[in-house]
Amino acid sequence: MKFLNLDNQFEPFGKSIEFEHFTFTGGEPHIKIKAPVTTNDKVTITTRIRQFNDVGLVLLAADALRRMGVEKLHLLLPYFPAARQDRVAVTGEALSVKVYADVLNSAGFDSITILDPHSEVTPALLENVRVANNHQFVAQCLEGITDYALISPDGGALKKAYRLAQFLGTQQVVECSKHRDVKTGNLSGFAAYTDDLQGKTCVIVDDICDGGGTFLGLADELKRKNAGDIYLIVTHGIFSNGFDKLGQTFKKIYSTNSFSTIQNEALIQVPITSFVARCFQPVPHQERT
Repeated sequence: MKFLNLDNQFEPFGKSIEFEHFTFTGGEPHIKIKAPVTTNDKVTITTRIRQFNDVGLVLLAADALRRMGVEKLHLLLPYFPAARQDRVAVTGEALSVKVYADVLNSAGFDSITILDPHSEVTPALLENVRVANNHQFVAQCLEGITDYALISPDGGALKKAYRLAQFLGTQQVVECSKHRDVKTGNLSGFAAYTDDLQGKTCVIVDDICDGGGTFLGLADELKRKNAGDIYLIVTHGIFSNGFDKLGQTFKKIYSTNSFSTIQNEALIQVPITSFVARCFQPVPHQERT
């Protein structure tokens, strides 16, 4: 397997095929593959999409490799863009996750590997998708912590939380909820459906942390129920509001490098490599979804 790493800070499985890319003054991305490839080469494009132009670069890379004779072409995209926009909440919005999925499906990848998708909508929309869950990642973060309550941020995450608890052997899962105004995005009404936590360690696990408002609100509610130390484990860390409040609130914060590479004393960032490696093992066609 050869790899074309479009993000030069993201090389999960080793060095990239040599290439160069730039953006024309008109705004169009351009790529040129400089290393030779053959029809026998299996190539995986890896990237982290943070703007729509990044999708265009993926498509150009796929086209360039096909024109060089590559027949087996895969994509590793651990954080799938717009996965949170998996429903139309108000009239006038786009179903953004489907737009991204349709565009990427058009490249005809032999597989698309994603990590801990926000909901079941993303893998349902992608062709030849391989999904890596967050189980091993969370287990690694919790090494040395044995007596804790696993916190599900909302009802939508509850099914994933129970699957994770079964994998970890965790006895207590606490469901939480919040209210989000779909027009403004404002959060309110945080609730934790449990009695007095009596100083117990709490571990909030979720797929994405953007600004962090959900987790700060949940932490306040858990402290009101007498929680002890509170840990935050998120697979995809965007952290658009920084770490000032988050670092003061949580004992430790963990994320992977699926979205970006972050160096901050408040964050422990774990490489995704071992969590997605199994997705590159050959599987029978009927096992793909």
